Amino acid sequence: MPDHAVSSSPAVQAQLDRLTALSPGVDILGLERITALMTRLGDPHLSLPPVFHVAGTNGKGSTCAFLRAAIEAAGHSVHVYSSPHLVRFNERIRLAGRLIEDDALAALLSEVLDAAENGADDLQASFFEVTTAAAFLAFARTPAAATIVEVGLGGRLDATNVIRTPAVTGIAALGIDHQSFLGDTLLQIAGEKAGIAKSGVPLVTMDYPKTIRAKIAAVADAAGAPVFARGTAWTSETARSTMRYQDEGFAVVTNRPRLVGAHQSRNLALAIAMLRHQGAVHVPEAAMRAAADWAHWPARMQRLGDGPLRARLPEGSDLWLDGAHNPNAAQPVARALRTLARGRPVTLVLGMLANKDADAVLRILAPSVQRLIAVPIPGHAHHASDALAALARSFDIPAESATAVPAALDRVDTPSLVLIAGSLYLAGEVLAENDEMPD
Repeated sequence: MPDHAVSSSPAVQAQLDRLTALSPGVDILGLERITALMTRLGDPHLSLPPVFHVAGTNGKGSTCAFLRAAIEAAGHSVHVYSSPHLVRFNERIRLAGRLIEDDALAALLSEVLDAAENGADDLQASFFEVTTAAAFLAFARTPAAATIVEVGLGGRLDATNVIRTPAVTGIAALGIDHQSFLGDTLLQIAGEKAGIAKSGVPLVTMDYPKTIRAKIAAVADAAGAPVFARGTAWTSETARSTMRYQDEGFAVVTNRPRLVGAHQSRNLALAIAMLRHQGAVHVPEAAMRAAADWAHWPARMQRLGDGPLRARLPEGSDLWLDGAHNPNAAQPVARALRTLARGRPVTLVLGMLANKDADAVLRILAPSVQRLIAVPIPGHAHHASDALAALARSFDIPAESATAVPAALDRVDTPSLVLIAGSLYLAGEVLAENDEMPD
């Protein structure tokens, strides 16, 4: 099973074990199976509260967090479907503002798996297809003002793209990732992401290089979707402490987001642009401003609080956590490190999945790092720690390996800024070990 999901609830775990046995065990793109599964379940995806559908290589999760914060600040309840989870599978399904409860989750998974298996006519639905169906079934049965759906992989053939008439769609930052599924070039990847465009539904995008803009415009035009791009239909500017969004006839100034990094101001602006270019949910200006302060998205340049891991570091140290699993994600992290270090040495505790480009990530992070300690990612195929350390030394970073994150932190003997990064799976382990469960 791709996401190695486990649960402390025996009822949920029983269904996850069942999914492990039934699922083909790999990501399979395509809408045939999810469409058939939705039909067997009574087409719940046709009865969702107004949908905000968000794609992108990086930043789509943060954009969803800003959307949720703004809609909730306006007094509305909202469903959220996101992936992957960090610690608990329940994080994927937020039902009218709260993480789904274990009993409800177990019952939903059982119902969806019964429909998927259906005797000899087994759909061979993937892990993500089953979980998407469970989320949509829950959302259709529970009243809310809006539904926020984060694309899992790509867009055009992602299981979430079974949604036919969202209120608005959006594309966050683009970069090279998941090449085996989406293509080797940014142009191919952009085309796949733009595949969430729907006839008559606004597609709100960031600003991209000319060829990428043209590709997205062509895909959107073929679908009959109007495009509202940053730099033409709307703009945003980030100052020292504020972010200013503007479109035709409207402007708002917010605080810079609580989420760390200049890129988060652009993600906030994208969320505001999506809110502005839809008519299904009323969100006033005050709620848009509140989103900057309310939004929270774990493991995206998150400063960890007091806990068992933080306690291992010398007094005067800070402990930060980020996914930073691809070059585009590493760039804002590198910029943030230069600001946050305040003269202290930066130690990077790094673990990366085997299918990620460690060379490219380290090339970006190296100028901001004075020491690296490589660690494994338990339960996942990962770059060997010794190999990661050797790669870091090729960038002139003093490097070593450790058996686990706690052992790595024990080696930090002077006040430092310590960043744990490289994988959201690793981030989940860290949050659990520091007693900071996402809620």
